[in-house]
Amino acid sequence: MLAPMEGVVDHTMRDMLTFFGGIDRCVTEFIRVTDTLLPRRTFYRLCPELMQGCKTANGTPIYLQLLGSDPQAMADNAARAAELGALGIDLNFGCPAKTVNNSDGGAALLRTPDRIYKVVQAVRQATPGHIPVTSKMRLGFNDTALALENALACNDAGSAELVVHARTKTDGYKPPAYWEQLPALKEAINIPLIANGEIWNPNDHQRCMSVSGCMDVMIGRGLVANPGLAAQIKQLRAPLQWPEIIPLLIRFQQHSVENYESRYSANRLKQWLSYLERNYLEAERLFTIIKPIKSGNDVLKVLQNHH
Repeated sequence: MLAPMEGVVDHTMRDMLTFFGGIDRCVTEFIRVTDTLLPRRTFYRLCPELMQGCKTANGTPIYLQLLGSDPQAMADNAARAAELGALGIDLNFGCPAKTVNNSDGGAALLRTPDRIYKVVQAVRQATPGHIPVTSKMRLGFNDTALALENALACNDAGSAELVVHARTKTDGYKPPAYWEQLPALKEAINIPLIANGEIWNPNDHQRCMSVSGCMDVMIGRGLVANPGLAAQIKQLRAPLQWPEIIPLLIRFQQHSVENYESRYSANRLKQWLSYLERNYLEAERLFTIIKPIKSGNDVLKVLQNHH
């Protein structure tokens, strides 16, 4: 599965990363829920794929992710998402951002498993039975003391699946991911457990499955850094070479120019190149060329010339 990454994996990036195959499902960036029913335009803005069956251009299904702590408001917005055509509803109990946690969202709920239970239960009851409700959490807030209780809360309240990012909120994104913590959670629940965290290549994937006991994984930064990783893991193709990525970058920049103000659309490609540098020396060279360029259209011209 392709992980949700706020400010990185939007509808354009989902289209790019599912292009080479291998990804079975995507999850949107979170839709922030406070105490009101959000307008339909908010759902369409975060998931324009709702207008095409809630799937990417190549047919990969997408679940809408909600983030919030008010059970009734979460339930109401889940019902609206379902009404608009969401194929599944995912609940965010893992976001480590201070602004989110200070507003009683994301990983902040990991300190109170009973509140997680109430949110999941309310969403499950408000959502048509044929639409899965899934949850994503971390191992804990400051420590892992409540990991089991939180996993059981998701399980017992009606989650169809549970993704666990194998780090605490305090760990942030610092290596390593503690995959060895997952077997105990997997044993305790009766729904599928999906491992998440620090999967950058096929070897990481094999080690994660071996250590965690999980058959399924969710990958975020690893797929942004290597768009062919999922297909490579499934042995659908050989590793992507740089000449295969350039057309994707051009398409991505064309999308960005069409969907964002020019002053922002240049930054989005720079952000992606900073991830690609992990695997491709050519990405570092290209980043050096476009770094001083502010216009998205000018960046597009550089890419086309580079191609």
